[in-house]
Amino acid sequence: MHARPAAELVKIAGAYSSQVTISSGSATADAKSILGLLTLAAERGTTLDVSASGTDAKEAVDSVVALIAGGFSEL
Repeated sequence: MHARPAAELVKIAGAYSSQVTISSGSATADAKSILGLLTLAAERGTTLDVSASGTDAKEAVDSVVALIAGGFSEL
């Protein structure tokens, strides 16, 4: 994952109070941490698992998944 898509993901995840995590293989990162996301080293085509816990968890997951599925608005 490059810096611009990671920054967009952090922005979306940061809009929610829930804890949002992204996993790729055995690595997991806080979706509100750009450094954490960059350490996943996820390239285009990598399968990512999105999870969240908190009062707005479903909305957070839906927004993050929509961003990823939409190709990060082709950033």
